[in-house]
Amino acid sequence: MSSKEFISPNEFPRRQQLAFLTMKIVTLCTGNVARSVMLGYMLETLAESQGWSWDIRTAGTFAIENQGMSSRTFQSLTQLEELGEYEFAKHRSRQITDEDVQWADVVFASEADHVHFVRANHPHGSHKVVQLKHFVATSPLDGPLGERVGAVSELAPDVIWDVIDPA
Repeated sequence: MSSKEFISPNEFPRRQQLAFLTMKIVTLCTGNVARSVMLGYMLETLAESQGWSWDIRTAGTFAIENQGMSSRTFQSLTQLEELGEYEFAKHRSRQITDEDVQWADVVFASEADHVHFVRANHPHGSHKVVQLKHFVATSPLDGPLGERVGAVSELAPDVIWDVIDPA
């Protein structure tokens, strides 16, 4: 099997299934008004549709507390029928905290600077933070999530993969 083939969580050994089905995830961007918000809602929808128990928090590295999401993010989310009936206007931006990093099984960062931020400001969570695109592109598809994230988190973030936040 190619390392890029999709493996359903139902095919994982039982212990790995349980770990995958009950994850705690933090999605991270700069202001917590665009990328982390969209990813958070998408992951929440995926988990609900599959019957998984994922707890998801969104945060920013330089967030202005208590701001709504960007208007472009709001418009984009409301046009995605697959996301259902979320009350998007209730979102409020927040800064990532030590408690978030301790709580999380994985912190999905939008860009390399976010990985560096967590490593510098929350070093106890360095093994949990990974650039999302790097994780998707390089993570093995089998094995416990913690081991997969740990292996990828050892790599230096690749700034070539960064995306400028349009929010």
